[in-house]
Amino acid sequence: MARSVFFGWWVVAASFTIVLLGFGVAYSFASFFDALEGEFQASRADISLIFSIAGFLYFSLGAVSGPISDRFGSRRTVAFGILLIAAGLFAASLAGDIWQVYLSYGIAVGVGIGFIYVPSIGVVQRWFVRQRGLASGLASAGIGVGTLLAPPFCKFLVDMVGWRGAFQILAGSILLLGWLAAWTLHTSPAARSLHPDGDAAPAGAETAVGGHNLRFVLRTRLFWLLFTASTLLSFGLFVPFVHLAKYTVDHGHPETFAILMVSLIGLGSMSGRFLLGGLADRFGRHRSMIAMYAGVALSHVWWLMSDDLWALALYAVAFGLFYGGYVALAPALSADFFGGRYVSSIIGVLYSGTALGNLIGPVAAGMAYDLTQGYSLPIAAAAALTFLALGVMSLTPTPEKWRERQWRT
Repeated sequence: MARSVFFGWWVVAASFTIVLLGFGVAYSFASFFDALEGEFQASRADISLIFSIAGFLYFSLGAVSGPISDRFGSRRTVAFGILLIAAGLFAASLAGDIWQVYLSYGIAVGVGIGFIYVPSIGVVQRWFVRQRGLASGLASAGIGVGTLLAPPFCKFLVDMVGWRGAFQILAGSILLLGWLAAWTLHTSPAARSLHPDGDAAPAGAETAVGGHNLRFVLRTRLFWLLFTASTLLSFGLFVPFVHLAKYTVDHGHPETFAILMVSLIGLGSMSGRFLLGGLADRFGRHRSMIAMYAGVALSHVWWLMSDDLWALALYAVAFGLFYGGYVALAPALSADFFGGRYVSSIIGVLYSGTALGNLIGPVAAGMAYDLTQGYSLPIAAAAALTFLALGVMSLTPTPEKWRERQWRT
């Protein structure tokens, strides 16, 4: 009889679907930029603030949704988030003033994604140990696929039914598909009398996944190095999602190709998550993470020197590749360091620094453009901060060395 598929892979598929829906909405924002700018007669900084509010919330609220998920389970937490995203999109479609979009899209959608992201990615870490990088990469690849497919799809909807109708269609689709996926997120292998990676555990072995609690982790130097590195990285990490399309148009290229640039980030991101997660299991997740920081920094330097369409396309794919690898490896590396039992709480607090970068980065880039009529300053700043983040990340030990130090103490 053929062996059945390990249930952990169904959890991965559900997580993939959930983050595809949530971040498909988030990272297709460029498709709505012109329509919102024209509808409300707003500046680029004003429109960028919608994305930044949402981004700040969905990363900062991981510090809330992670512990809630650890205590009450991922399914209910994620289902609540899906409901908020759908409600926020529908409310945004009825907005008569930009402040109403700040509340509906910026706050409601942002809170909703905050309640789906960390719980759905965190639960995957408990189902795997040996294949944790691959599983995390496949689950988070939903973000890359969403970034690839959602922008042109949303642009098509905007052209067909207007931005209000597009928001309403997205709301209904996310509510249906998201709730179906949420109920597959079983908390741990122990909940189904299984063991990580589908292994048969020795007699008497524990089925629960162990690990340090959040209080212990927050007292370690290692956590704050990881927090600082990811925060510095994040100031430039989200600028391309909002401004790369506008940058492309500003350099004389058609709007159709401009939206394609965001999809190319998704293509690179999807490739990074699918390929690099598995490779990192083989070559070391810590070493691979340092390489992702270096790749993001160098890609920003390339963007600063690029205005031809081919060069911008190359930037989009390369940036997406390293960004996707970073996002895939961050949860897995956290579990490698601190264990899987409280990983959602730990990831949630770790991403609160990312929230700050998401809030400030795109808005600061928009303000810099409004003042200078160009993007050179924010792109250069993104590159410099990412190189600084690389330096901080390089100070962290490997998980093996860190655990050895803990045993000695």
